[in-house]
Amino acid sequence: QLQLVESGGGLVQPGGSLRLSCAASGFTLDYYAIGWFRQAPGKEREGVSCISSSGGVTKYADSVKGRFTISRDNAKNTVYLQMNSLKPEDTAIYYCAKLREFHCSGYYDRDRYDYWGQGTQVTVSS
Repeated sequence: QLQLVESGGGLVQPGGSLRLSCAASGFTLDYYAIGWFRQAPGKEREGVSCISSSGGVTKYADSVKGRFTISRDNAKNTVYLQMNSLKPEDTAIYYCAKLREFHCSGYYDRDRYDYWGQGTQVTVSS
């Protein structure tokens, strides 16, 4: 059974860091781009970042550029999202998802994804 499981969320103070993990089971990540989305209360789910199947291409939303870094370890079948300089407005449930393709074109379009994790809560507050 194909599954994506996020972990690493939690409560952190403004300016702090967290690293989220997205572990895949039931399929190999090698051939697919993986995206991270987030959804804050009362807001639409938005695309945050994407990494191509090879890891050679990464994309970021303007709101996180320079603060978040996406990476992948295909040997561990895992994708990571390193989040630094966190702000209260980063508070949301974070989801990873598998794109149908190997590239990140249109990664912010939820229709391009076929599998989603259950999400992990990130709260940035003092």
